[in-house]
Amino acid sequence: MKGFFGEYGGMFVPEILYPALEELEYFYRKIKKDRKFRNELSYYFKNFGGRPTPLYFAKNLTEKIGGAKIYLKREDLLHGGAHKFNNAMGQALLAKFMGKKRIIAETGAGQHGVATAISSAVLGLKAEIYMGNVDAERQQINVKRMQILGAGVRIVKGTLKEAINEALRDWSGSVEYTHYLIGSVVGPHPYPTIVRDFQSVIGREIRNQILDIEGRLPDAIVACVGGGSNAMGAFYPFIKDREVRLVGVQAGGKGDRPGMNSAPLIFGSKGILHGARTKVLQDEDGNVIDSYSISAGLDYPAVGPQHSFLKDTGRVEYRVAYDDEVINAYLELSKTEGIIPALESSHAIVEAIKMAREMDKDDIIVVNLSGRGDKDLETVLRVMGNENR
Repeated sequence: MKGFFGEYGGMFVPEILYPALEELEYFYRKIKKDRKFRNELSYYFKNFGGRPTPLYFAKNLTEKIGGAKIYLKREDLLHGGAHKFNNAMGQALLAKFMGKKRIIAETGAGQHGVATAISSAVLGLKAEIYMGNVDAERQQINVKRMQILGAGVRIVKGTLKEAINEALRDWSGSVEYTHYLIGSVVGPHPYPTIVRDFQSVIGREIRNQILDIEGRLPDAIVACVGGGSNAMGAFYPFIKDREVRLVGVQAGGKGDRPGMNSAPLIFGSKGILHGARTKVLQDEDGNVIDSYSISAGLDYPAVGPQHSFLKDTGRVEYRVAYDDEVINAYLELSKTEGIIPALESSHAIVEAIKMAREMDKDDIIVVNLSGRGDKDLETVLRVMGNENR
């Protein structure tokens, strides 16, 4: 069925949005074959965004752990400080080709909002970003960055889930001149496919870089999973390489009880949220349960539908990392390698360290370091301060 990954995905939206989604799919299929679009996107990726990003051997961390070699795919060095630029630039350019003048987006940690503001500014498009008040409070620096870049920031009560709700309401009344730039592999078809494809530049680069450095593919690729775009971008080009383990890490938060985590692939069940059937944190009556994560970018009660499919098929392994482990990994990488990772990315570091200890020294792990962690300094310092009281 169109837009489905097994039983997950689809287009569960109000009728008023069907024409807009069908238009989006039509134009996306068209620009995929358009040489002018591809060349322009490649130009912005290389000269504006800073692609390709390096694949860095974390020598100090590897030696300290004493197991497998750990490489870091440095998406934190991309313009804006995170992998979000890849999809934002691609969709903003797509919107321009469609003749749309206005961009709306949702954001959790603020990185997608910043990337949307950056891409809209360079292309001369008006941008308005929806953000939950909980996230805006803990990511004030990114709110200011969006505003400095010329975007309007609309604060709504709640977190990422509520920001998406409001963006969808906006789009329902402005589809003729507005493009909704969804930031992850979530939402109704064709968004999970579009976002995956724009983010897959990460995995293609990993393949080329690790072959140049090591002469073979990695034994494992590890990435954090909220909605799941950075992980899908890293994983998708390796889906058919069965010898490469793909490991996604969700937010275990404060524990396994409902409301204490953001791990629908571990603790959730089949449901529908934001236009797609996927794994959702919900009660027995199908009511969505509030999610929690120390990292705003992972604080979401659902996940991209293709991740749900890959979980069921067993092609991707999914784990959780808890807040205390995440803080420790954040500090470990900062002090050992001189790289301050985003709290989101620190979830992947937690699992990579655990895996490396159990693997041989000739084995290779690639961690997708999806973003930089200066945005999280206040959160980390506040947690450390509370622990030292």
